[in-house]
Amino acid sequence: MNPDELTAIDVHTHAEVSADGHGSLSPELFGASAEYFKTHTERQPTIGQMAAYYRERNMAAVVFTVDAEHATGHPRISNEEVAESCAQHSDVLIPFGSVDPWKGRAAVREARRLVTEHGVRGFKFHPSIQAFSPDDRMAYPLYEAIEELGVPALFHTGQTGIGAGVPGGGGIRLKYSNPMLVDDVAVDFPELRIILAHPSFPWQDEALAVATHKPYVHIDLSGWSPKYFPPQLVRYANSLLKDKVLFGSDYPVITPDRWLSDFDKLEIKPEVRPKILKENAARLLGLTKPEAGPAEGESP
Repeated sequence: MNPDELTAIDVHTHAEVSADGHGSLSPELFGASAEYFKTHTERQPTIGQMAAYYRERNMAAVVFTVDAEHATGHPRISNEEVAESCAQHSDVLIPFGSVDPWKGRAAVREARRLVTEHGVRGFKFHPSIQAFSPDDRMAYPLYEAIEELGVPALFHTGQTGIGAGVPGGGGIRLKYSNPMLVDDVAVDFPELRIILAHPSFPWQDEALAVATHKPYVHIDLSGWSPKYFPPQLVRYANSLLKDKVLFGSDYPVITPDRWLSDFDKLEIKPEVRPKILKENAARLLGLTKPEAGPAEGESP
């Protein structure tokens, strides 16, 4: 993959269906997500279809699923399948893994194997669906392994459309996705590259505080149309966090076409746009040579 030939890198897309048709979530949770995002048409592309979609747009995409077997009882999509399918389309797809931290030592072994044997470039956590607090020490051996492997950890933050409207929210607890819970992780694993996924409603200021205070904490902008971004997020993206904010769509629930169309209308400085759309992600994912240290921003 040559980032110089790409127009953008989408750091947040979902593999929602396996090659044999198995969904990453239960039908009940998928239905709630579709209602929340108003995506009532077919929205479960295969990884091959995702590759064609992004190749047509001259973009790259990070692809992952969510392993939440402990909390939901729903069998996951295989990380190996995601990695192998992405490897077949390595010009445009970048595989991330997802390992349920409740699996303990088995999770640590799997994470190491996924990176060393399957080319996985990072890991996705969804604390609300996986039913764990990011600062729970039971997850620390897994973070330690990911830090040693030198790949990023991406944490869902803020409210989720998954389970929205289902009685009891489908058992999903929003409190686990407060970005302040990731602050302890950034302290205790100071070399771990962290991505706080989404505008973190209702904890946007908390996310900005953590990202400005901890040098290796980033924010991706997925899951929301840019026209709904909180003003403080736009202000910080233009200044203090200009080197730490990343384009993400949340495809297939939000398409990059829609996201980019609304992003064009956002008041982002011309010199910052390419950083958000591609350059910051390319550096974080190791697609370009790393800089000497974390970039310093200006006052918001």
